[in-house]
Amino acid sequence: MKFSIHFGRTERQHLRLVTALENSRLFNGLSPTETARLKAVAQARSYPPGAVIFEEGEEGDGVYVIESGSVAIIALVSNGERRTLATLGAGEFFGEMAVLDNEPRSASAETREPTTAWFIARNDLLSLLDKSPKMAVQLVREFSLKMREFNRRYIEEVLQAERLALVGRFARSIVHDFKNPLNVIGLAADMVAIDGGGSPSKSTAAGRIRKQVDRLGNMINELLEFTRGGHSTRMVSAVPVRSYIRQLVEDLKAELAIKGVELVIEGQVPDVLLMMDPQRVTHLFHNLCHNAVEAMPDGGKILLRLKPVGHELVIELEDTGTGIAPEIAPRLFEAFATHGKANGTGLGLSICKRIVEDHRGWIRAMSIPGRGAIFVFALPLAATTPAAVGQ
Repeated sequence: MKFSIHFGRTERQHLRLVTALENSRLFNGLSPTETARLKAVAQARSYPPGAVIFEEGEEGDGVYVIESGSVAIIALVSNGERRTLATLGAGEFFGEMAVLDNEPRSASAETREPTTAWFIARNDLLSLLDKSPKMAVQLVREFSLKMREFNRRYIEEVLQAERLALVGRFARSIVHDFKNPLNVIGLAADMVAIDGGGSPSKSTAAGRIRKQVDRLGNMINELLEFTRGGHSTRMVSAVPVRSYIRQLVEDLKAELAIKGVELVIEGQVPDVLLMMDPQRVTHLFHNLCHNAVEAMPDGGKILLRLKPVGHELVIELEDTGTGIAPEIAPRLFEAFATHGKANGTGLGLSICKRIVEDHRGWIRAMSIPGRGAIFVFALPLAATTPAAVGQ
């Protein structure tokens, strides 16, 4: 979705621009004269979450400096898979290669949350560089450092894609052996439900078996799609959050109780519509809760919070476990990063990230001393939701 709002310059925005330039490594340390020249040509642009600022292959027209929000830089790697090379925040810049080589964009840029950036057109910046050798040297140095980092990340992503392709070939070779037993179990559950002898408990148990069999089948398909690369096919629709969460929590509570874990909803569940694929988002919740359970071997609590913010529903899952070790935090969502766990494929949180990003959302993790881990993610509200209209 291409979208931006262009502002006319106000005094308040003038001050914001000065602050953004001073906080940016790209332009930090410039003389008052050089800063004044930049201020004269910079344009303020505002983007909602999930907006495409530019796409790979488009003509490069200038450089962007982020004032607030975050932007994902996404490139195609092997087999045409889209991989996030970096997520940039306030004070960072992107689109700089267009200034140097005048070639098409080598990656796409998409916002992960409401974002404001300052755009400097290529011709304007080149004109400034002609007048300021110091600025030119500083820009070339920063561009070189960033290019080196992007090259490193690109190579890592290509290798990761190749590893996923290998896992995918293995998974496809055995998936038939998994699906046959699942089909038998599912059919048996259906027969019990039909011929339950009027017993509500048998019918309820059979219904739960069928639901879990279907979920396992969806998880197998999710794994195959994840290792195949690219965006998974989504059946997105406007889903009422209250009824969806009520059913989800009911199912999760039964599973978590066996592990001594209690799921608690904090606050009211908002009466909004969410644009999502219910099966995949359910998989997301199950993965995050399973991850929390592993951090609480002696039992504990998972706290669920939901709050509409602008055009998104922000969802928090907080556990009472041991938290996230600082040394593993940067690689938490990377594929095959099991962080010393004896069990698991190392794909659980990677799949969570893929699901959220396929929905044009974002996900983060944090750990507060004295508390457990907190996973925060956002998904887009439906346009008909009152909280999403007029904001």
